[in-house]
Parts: sequence; structure tokens; C-alpha cells
Amino acid sequence: MRRTFLLFVTIVLSATYMFAGGSGENIQPSRGRTEGKILVAYFSWAENNDGAFTADAVSTSSLNRPGNVEDLALFITSMIESDIFSIQVENPYPANWDDCLERANNERRNGEHPALSTHIPDIDEYDIVFLGYPNWWYGIPMALYTFFEENDLSGKQIYLFCSHGTGGLARSVDQIEEALPESIISENVFDINEHQAHGGFSVIRNWLEELGFQIRQD
Repeated sequence: MRRTFLLFVTIVLSATYMFAGGSGENIQPSRGRTEGKILVAYFSWAENNDGAFTADAVSTSSLNRPGNVEDLALFITSMIESDIFSIQVENPYPANWDDCLERANNERRNGEHPALSTHIPDIDEYDIVFLGYPNWWYGIPMALYTFFEENDLSGKQIYLFCSHGTGGLARSVDQIEEALPESIISENVFDINEHQAHGGFSVIRNWLEELGFQIRQD
């Protein structure tokens, strides 16, 4: 009888583990690791355009520094002890919307990973990486793939934050999960409309507290 009971418990626990995602593949806890050295890395169109602004572009928050994503990254670094890193391409994107869209679509269609002009000396010193990006026409900027190729994020705790328009997160999270199968990516993704990003200090603070981070008081 005891042996039967133990066998039943073993089967139940095994099934629970399996259905809870116990395969070991890119498990995504909503509250992940919060202790360790932190890097806030981000890609912003405002730091990756050629500066050829038109009258309309000057009034676009995505193109003026600090850009939407840069602002969110600065909010994070102001609240928790962390280093900050701007992902920048060697060949800046056009400031003109249509021209930038054409190049971005061509890069995605051809699987191009643009060369970067900024590089992290040693990614191994970081345990936690906050990764920020815009919804780059229903996906991630292709420069993020270059960043992933240059920096081994295996085993690191990853937290994602995204600025977007009407497209929301689109396929961006799926693309990052596919590109980083050995990283631990939190399912608690921060996203905010681009028109609200500059005033997003309090919501970023709430998000960090939800994740379990201790907010600096200085």
C-alpha cells in the first residue's frame, strides 16, 4: 500500500513539473533574479539616426534625445544600481520615417544584422540584463541580433522593456525568446505607448517593485 502511494505521488509530481514548464527550456518566471550586477542595454532610434530631420521629424519624440527607450532606460538606472549601455549601429538609420521603414524591412527580409559602433568590454561581469527596444515595425530592431551575437547572454536573467505605437509588443518578445534560448527571460515585460514614455517614471518604478527590486532612496 505504501509503495503504491509513493508511486502515485511520484507520478503526480512528475506531471506537475512537466506541465509547469519543467523541461528546462527558457523558463520564464514572473519574478526572477534580482541580486547581482545589472546592465541596462537599450536601442533607441534617437541615437541611431542620421540627423537629417524634416520639420515633421523634429517634433517626433522617437527622434529627439532622450528618445522614448532611452528615457525608460534612464528611469531604471536612476532607481536601481546598474550600468547603462546604448546599442548603436555604425551606419545610422534615416531620420525620415518612410526611408527608415524601407531599410528596416530590407534588413529583416534579408536577415541582415547591422554592425555596431558600441561594444561592451565584458558581458560576463553582469548577472542581470534589462533590454530595451522600440517596436521596430512589428518586431525588434535587427541591431539587437548583432548585440546577441557579440554578447553571450546564456544563463543571465533578462528583463524586457519596450516603447511602441499602436502595434503593442507585436512579435518582439517571441523573437527575443527564439534568439536567446539559454537565457532566463521574465514573462513580466514592461511596455508603454510611445506618447506616454517620457512621463513613465512612476509606472517604471511600479514595474521594478513588482519584479522585486529594491528602489534606491537617494
